[in-house]
Amino acid sequence: MKLRIPFLLLFISIIGFAQSITIDTAQIITPNRFNSQEGKSKPYVIMISTDGFRYDYAEKYNAQNLLKLSNSGIRAKAMIPGYPSITFPNHWSLITGLYPSHHGLVDNFFYDYKIGKGYAMNKKENAEDGSWYGGTPLWTLAEKQGIVSASLQWVGSASDAGGKRPTYYYPYHEKFKPEEKVNKVINWLKLPEDQRPHFIAMYFPEVDGAGHHFGPDSEETKNAVQIIDKAIGNLVKKVNDLGLKNVNFVFVSDHGMIKVDGGNPLEIPAVLFNKDRFDFYNSQTLVRVHVKNSDEVKSVFKELKANKTADNKVYLDKKLPKYLHFATRDDRYSRIGEILLIPKAPKVFLEKNQTTSVGKHGYDPKLVPEMKATFYAWGPEFKNNVVVDEFSNVNVYPLVAKILDLKLENEIDGKLKVLKQTLKK
Repeated sequence: MKLRIPFLLLFISIIGFAQSITIDTAQIITPNRFNSQEGKSKPYVIMISTDGFRYDYAEKYNAQNLLKLSNSGIRAKAMIPGYPSITFPNHWSLITGLYPSHHGLVDNFFYDYKIGKGYAMNKKENAEDGSWYGGTPLWTLAEKQGIVSASLQWVGSASDAGGKRPTYYYPYHEKFKPEEKVNKVINWLKLPEDQRPHFIAMYFPEVDGAGHHFGPDSEETKNAVQIIDKAIGNLVKKVNDLGLKNVNFVFVSDHGMIKVDGGNPLEIPAVLFNKDRFDFYNSQTLVRVHVKNSDEVKSVFKELKANKTADNKVYLDKKLPKYLHFATRDDRYSRIGEILLIPKAPKVFLEKNQTTSVGKHGYDPKLVPEMKATFYAWGPEFKNNVVVDEFSNVNVYPLVAKILDLKLENEIDGKLKVLKQTLKK
C-alpha cells in the first residue's frame, strides 16, 4: 500500500485537515461539566500554537507583541520538535509529553499493519477517532481532575483520545480568522466561574501556510507573522481587561521551515515501486519503507544503500540515531517501517509528475536548524526576563500540568526538571 500525498497537502501541512464537505463551524459543548470547587481556584493556562512559526521568526519579522511579552517572561533560544518535524506528530507531542514513536502519530499519513488500516490527517473519520492517538492529552488530564478545558482546533481535540474530549471544542476548519478565535477565547473566559475553562488550547495555521506557499523568507510569511502577532497582542489585552487572576500564556510552534530545492529532486529508487514487495510512504523529507517479506529487509537495505547519493542517507530503522527516538526500539505501534530514506536538506524526494512546495519541514532539527520551533511563556506563574536553552517539546506537558497542579496519570517522555526553573515556585 503506497500512499500518495494529495497535491494541495504538499503546500500546507494542515490545510488538508479541512474537509471538502459542508463545513459546520458550530461549537461543540459536552454537557454537565463543571469546575470542582478546588478547580475554580486553579490558575488559567492559554496554550497557543502557531503552526510553522520558526524559532527566529519573531526577531526576523519584528513581532513586537511577542518579543515584548516573551522578554518580560520566559524565552527559549529554540524548542526542538520531535522527529519527523511535521505538524500532527508534534502537536500531539506537545499536548501529551510523548515522542511521536511513543504516542503513535508517526507521520501525517501512515498505515497500521496490526489493525490493517491507514491514517490520514485530512480524513475526518481518522482525525476524530481517538483510538489512533496514544497518551493522555492535557485537556483530558484536566477534565479528569475537575478542571474544565477548551480547544480551538488543536490536533486531536475533536477525538475521544485519552477518554475525554474538552468541554468546549471546535472541529477543524479554516473559516475563523485569527481575531475571531481571539474573541471565542474571551467568550469562554467570560463564562460563569463553574463553567469557565482553566485550560485552553488554540491553534493558528496562517504562518505555516505562507511558509509552504511562498517560503520562509517571503513577504507573505512576514505578513502572516505580523497578523498572528497582532492577534496575540489583542488576546492579551482583552484577557487583562477581564480582570481575571493568574492567567498564564504558553506560546509554542510545532516546527520551523526551510526553502527546498524542488527543481532538482531526488528520485524514489525504482525497486520500491514493486507493490508485491514493498509499501512506501513519501512525505518528501522522509521516505518510510515497509518490506513485506521480513527476510528481505537486509538485502534490500544493502541494495538501497549501494545506490544512495551524497544527497541522501539510507537507514535500517533500528539503526537510526538514538536522539531521534524514531527507531524500532521506540516504535510502540509498529507504524514506522523497516528502512528509512532521508534526504539531505534542502533536497526532497519526488515521484514522477509530483511537485513540492517552496517551503517544507520534516528534517532532523539537529542537522537542519531551520526546523527548530518557538517557545515563549509569560504570566504570574512564570519568572521574569529569563532565557532558557534549547529543549525538547515533550517537556511542555509536565510544565503546564505543574501550573494547573495536575497529577500525571501515565509515564511520559517529558521531565518537569527541564523547565521547572521557569516557574516562580
